[in-house]
Amino acid sequence: MKQALLDIKPTVKAVFQHLHANPELSWKEFLTTEYLKDFLIREGFQVTTFEDSTGLVVTIGSGKPCVGLRTDMDALWQEVDGEFKANHSCGHDAHMTMAVGTLLLLKKLGIPKHGTLKVLFQPAEEKGTGALSYIDKGLVEDIDYLYGVHLRPIQEVRNGYAAPAILHGAAKLISGKIHGVEAHGARPHLGVNAIEVGAQMVQAIQAIYLDPMMSYSAKLTKFQAGGESANIIPGNAEFSIDVRAQSNSAMNELIGKVEHAISSVASLNNITIDFHIETEIAAAEVDDSAVELMKVAIIDTIGKPYYVPPIVTPGGEDFHFYTLKRPSIKATMLGLGCDLSPGLHHPDMRFNEESIITGIEILARTIIGTFRAKE
Repeated sequence: MKQALLDIKPTVKAVFQHLHANPELSWKEFLTTEYLKDFLIREGFQVTTFEDSTGLVVTIGSGKPCVGLRTDMDALWQEVDGEFKANHSCGHDAHMTMAVGTLLLLKKLGIPKHGTLKVLFQPAEEKGTGALSYIDKGLVEDIDYLYGVHLRPIQEVRNGYAAPAILHGAAKLISGKIHGVEAHGARPHLGVNAIEVGAQMVQAIQAIYLDPMMSYSAKLTKFQAGGESANIIPGNAEFSIDVRAQSNSAMNELIGKVEHAISSVASLNNITIDFHIETEIAAAEVDDSAVELMKVAIIDTIGKPYYVPPIVTPGGEDFHFYTLKRPSIKATMLGLGCDLSPGLHHPDMRFNEESIITGIEILARTIIGTFRAKE
């Protein structure tokens, strides 16, 4: 395997450099899809694309078991050096490269010898809708085991270390609008001040309590009201609320209380507050057997001293919709330490690119181990 890794390393590096230099936003990964399709077809793989969306799937072999590997594709929109642009600051360029490298490595090793390998290049992870779209397309109905990977910041996993599961939390992002009543600054009794309504929302949300043994949070992350005239009481405002909980059951309880808080403030002020869930992410539900298979692969690749147990993180990942919506799928996600700093989603995010090769080996060993376990 080590020689095969060395053989594909120059190609892997070139793929990463291309993907890193050409980021695209969620549901707009057109050139990324085309590049990967052309590259993988040239390498002899069977590729499926879709007329109604970006993304692609590579399928090798047939029959059972069916082992899946999923990677995300989209970049973030953020300010970089004073300019707003698409930017791969979440590591999806590295994740795609690892999926490509795993395909190349397994091809050299003649894997799978039996069963099916399915690699999902999934769009729109950052929107929280990419995994759901693939579920709706029926792309995971035949998958028994599903693996993913995500680079981890130095705050969670040190360079050279790896974890066999990432226990992401659930997240829901709410967007809304307050419909108050504008008034002259000298006559506040004739209006309903949207800023004051927003302050009441903050207090109502901060008064929410769940079991303190469970990690959770809810907070306003955007509030826009008023204009250039300081003597006008603003009646309307737009807001966003970020809601997070470490389990899906806690999220169900928390989101119910947040919605009740908003409705109560609206009722108190006799106004309308429109709101809806813009994005939602499921909390991780990992399978013990999948975790164990990845643990063995990590130890075989980098040694037991560099193995770390599953890590709990407050971040979200739409990968976990696969197991939430299809409980028969046994899944887990590799947490790869790579000296990533200053942090995920930071415009200047950097990491040790050599870790891509380590990730490829761990993923390949995990897939091989899964096929062997099912012989």
